[in-house]
Amino acid sequence: MLTKLEVRGFKNLLDVQVEFGPFTCIAGANGIGKSNVFDAIEFLSYLSSESLVEASQRVRGASGIRGGDPRDLFWDGYRDHQRRISLAAEMIVPAEVEDDLGAPARATTTFLRYELDLEYAPPEGESSVGRLTLAREELRHITRGDASRHLRFPHSVKNFRNSVVVGQRRGGAFLSTEKRESGTVINVHGDGGSFGKPQPRAAARAGRTVLSTVTTNDYPTILAARREMQSWRRLALEPSALRAPDSFGDPRTLGPDGRHLAATLFRIANESGHLAGAPDPEAVYAQVADRLSDLAAVGVESLSVEPDPVREVFTLFLQERGGLRLPARALSEGTLRFLALCVLLEDPTVTGLICMEEPENGIHPANLPAMVDLVRDLAVDPGEAPDATNPFRQVIINTHAPGVVQLCGSENLLLAEGRSQRAPDGSMVSALSLVPFSGSWRAVPGEPTFSEADVVAYLVEPPGTQLRLPLDLVG
Repeated sequence: MLTKLEVRGFKNLLDVQVEFGPFTCIAGANGIGKSNVFDAIEFLSYLSSESLVEASQRVRGASGIRGGDPRDLFWDGYRDHQRRISLAAEMIVPAEVEDDLGAPARATTTFLRYELDLEYAPPEGESSVGRLTLAREELRHITRGDASRHLRFPHSVKNFRNSVVVGQRRGGAFLSTEKRESGTVINVHGDGGSFGKPQPRAAARAGRTVLSTVTTNDYPTILAARREMQSWRRLALEPSALRAPDSFGDPRTLGPDGRHLAATLFRIANESGHLAGAPDPEAVYAQVADRLSDLAAVGVESLSVEPDPVREVFTLFLQERGGLRLPARALSEGTLRFLALCVLLEDPTVTGLICMEEPENGIHPANLPAMVDLVRDLAVDPGEAPDATNPFRQVIINTHAPGVVQLCGSENLLLAEGRSQRAPDGSMVSALSLVPFSGSWRAVPGEPTFSEADVVAYLVEPPGTQLRLPLDLVG
């Protein structure tokens, strides 16, 4: 769970500090840079698995297309000045994980702060391109005594916090940076604290974050931080992917674009009773169908996934109340997106952070309440301990739709807007700010907040949104 994000010098995020709870809605006008917040989160996730070069290329393109100039990642990256990106993430990590060989690992402590500084190395020859370099990397623990200051969103201390913030650390950092005559090194410290010598890694030759190189259970807490960051995903449901057929050999987890919908639902249905006895596929199908029925004008009688042993494919069918039986590929785009989230809601194996852009896309205005309720229900209930019925999931959405803003509680809202900030050269520039609602848990005395007057455009219906019958037809 990402509880706080700090970004400096990344795209138009000159200096952003933001706290997150289980569910957050970032509202702002088109083109203001809301998506850059998701880019920063996604970049951190890529850096936990891939090299600096690969991560920088992936964050630039859609659908993982490689390419792009690394200067695109920096604030004002094409001017002739020193470039630096500073990222920091406070997070609650899973207590138990598996390493890359399948061996179990248990973190010493689960509330951590990760800091990373990246710089730009200009090209060394006419045929070369610039690259990112690792300047600093730190991973430290946040004590259980300090947890209340860092977790300010409403939650149950007994049921929630005490179940997710566990363990303790007697020593110092898990990762630390040291300047030596030979250059900068990143020290890797064991979970035993001061016992044992730290393992130095030369930052200049790393080519990737040191955290991303930890693949075994020798350093369980660093590994847990890596697994948490790897679980941060950007969900961008595409109708073509949702309609794509699933073969028996395909993955049975929902892809970021919605691929493998039928195979995923089949797996969930047939694993549903693994904790309480025999699986009950019909109960799972009925649960998904019931939630899908929240959509107006969608009369759902039942849902099912049928395996075809001859063609070796899964097909998801919807039975309408009128008797019509439709395969998933025949459903509307909005219905498919809603169905995918219904399936995700029933999957206890999906944990971590989910970022969604404009969930209202393809949804009729009458169905916005159902969509917002569904997206909000994907997030963990902070009043209860996370378990199979309350998966430890976090959801962040962004939107420019008045209907979505009106349906999200003020405590869940952040207003994205351009505000004057001081650039590294001392000049005043306009950069993205994320501003909390006045009086909400995110508000800090002396820091900017917004009131209802600042979002009046979101709180009133635009002209012409309500269709009215002519007077001669009323009666």
